[in-house]
Amino acid sequence: MKIFVGNLSFHVTDNDLRSTFEPFGEVTSAGIVRDRDSGESRGFAFIDMPNQSEAQKAIDELNGKELLGRIANVNEARPMAARPRSGGGNYSSHRGGGGANASHGGGHSGGGHSGPRKRPDYKRGGKSRFNRRSY
Repeated sequence: MKIFVGNLSFHVTDNDLRSTFEPFGEVTSAGIVRDRDSGESRGFAFIDMPNQSEAQKAIDELNGKELLGRIANVNEARPMAARPRSGGGNYSSHRGGGGANASHGGGHSGGGHSGPRKRPDYKRGGKSRFNRRSY
């Protein structure tokens, strides 16, 4: 069973987690989730325990208990929700298709814009549309 442990102190290590859960049974893995860029703890972790009853006992005993200065949230991990994939820099994610190879010139292939967009006068250095003379 995969166990989620939240509200962890940023000083908790993988070994701290392993030693906390091992009294309840076999721990196959214990890992703190870290920030991709900085490598710092994100304040939660996942523990894998193969025996269902041992894992449930650990959840029941450790949920709401203090773990190195913070009250830990311990429960069964839920499956990760499917997230939409990013567009990767092309217009497909927010312009209705088209992809990286879509033509952005003439025509409307795949929902991309057709040619250069015109900027309003007041952004091109001309007079504001409100300050024009009416003849």
